[in-house]
Amino acid sequence: MRKLKNEELPRLDVEAFKEAKKTPIVIVLDNIRSLNNIGSVFRTSDAFLIEKIYLCGITATPPHKDIRKTALGATESVAWEHKENTVTLVEEYKAKGYQTLAIEQAEKAIMLNELAVEKTAKYMLIFGNEVKGVSQEVVDCCDNVIEIPQFGTKHSLNISVSAGVVIWDLWSKLKA
Repeated sequence: MRKLKNEELPRLDVEAFKEAKKTPIVIVLDNIRSLNNIGSVFRTSDAFLIEKIYLCGITATPPHKDIRKTALGATESVAWEHKENTVTLVEEYKAKGYQTLAIEQAEKAIMLNELAVEKTAKYMLIFGNEVKGVSQEVVDCCDNVIEIPQFGTKHSLNISVSAGVVIWDLWSKLKA
């Protein structure tokens, strides 16, 4: 096997990305502290044609050199907006018919591998703070909580890793 060169990869330019049909997933980053995590979620969202990212609360916004460092230009392709209040945002999207899913460890959480998706549904995925996770107030207003199964000694994943795992899983189920 021969590794492909970057110029051999079928890539969209920013304008083509903006015109492309998006995956019906909206991402919410609620009070994320790490600028590198924010940039990484932008990059993953670009890879899977995510509809939009909301940066809520204390989550930093582009342009910022540390976001740019990991986003590698995805802040230019992926639509984003800052909102102060996550609960209000989640309620707005529920009213638009989105299924709102907090990614958290909670009673009655649905394990990600057991999540059945509706191919015609639209989804909002809420990822919380690196230490405190998704706040109880936000969890309370979501339709469901999704948990990523883990089998080792640790009980959490980095937020950018969690986003990558969940976005890939939903994308692959929606496209199957």
